[in-house]
Amino acid sequence: MKIYVVSGLGADFKVLEKLQFPEHHKVVFIEWLVPYQNETFSGYVQRMVEKVDDSEPFYLLGYSFGGIMVQEINKLKPADKVVILGSIRSDKEKSRLIKVGQYTGIPRMLPLRFFNDKTTNAYAVVRKLFDPKNPRLLQYFRVRDPYYLKWSIEKISEWKFEGTPGVIQIMGDRDIVFPIKNSKPDFIVKGGTHLFPATKFKEVSGILKGVFV
Repeated sequence: MKIYVVSGLGADFKVLEKLQFPEHHKVVFIEWLVPYQNETFSGYVQRMVEKVDDSEPFYLLGYSFGGIMVQEINKLKPADKVVILGSIRSDKEKSRLIKVGQYTGIPRMLPLRFFNDKTTNAYAVVRKLFDPKNPRLLQYFRVRDPYYLKWSIEKISEWKFEGTPGVIQIMGDRDIVFPIKNSKPDFIVKGGTHLFPATKFKEVSGILKGVFV
């Protein structure tokens, strides 16, 4: 069976490269698309879902923003199982910071130049809050298209979702991007920051092998 995987905001698949899946499944990575100008989230999801072949049973796995995306894909092409890593099952689980962005509309008001290459390199330093002890942090966040970054942050802050029963949630207990206190995850990775799929890959791989039987 195929496992379709979507990584996080600004992150390529290096953050997930050490994860091990059951050998009898085929892992298919879905790369982020650059949004069209003024593209709606539903329109974007429709383009992403085209990469999923639902002529046979399949699984979905998403990390961070990718966790939000696979849940949207699941609404259009239901999977046998949906697993999210370091992500949320509904808008009620958003962090206080993300909720502030939702209510104030600040992400939408930020100029595109805020996300240019020079600024995103500086902004990546702030991302050390994700895992300040990880010297490879910047290697995981390599998708730097300004419009994609701005559009994605807007959509995360605006995202509204009631949640789908059966979505399997795996979270780190030290994640400050999506704090565990706002959720009731199925699995908790002890000592896991937002980068726990990379830093705690052995534990996560063990969980996935039990889920994707």
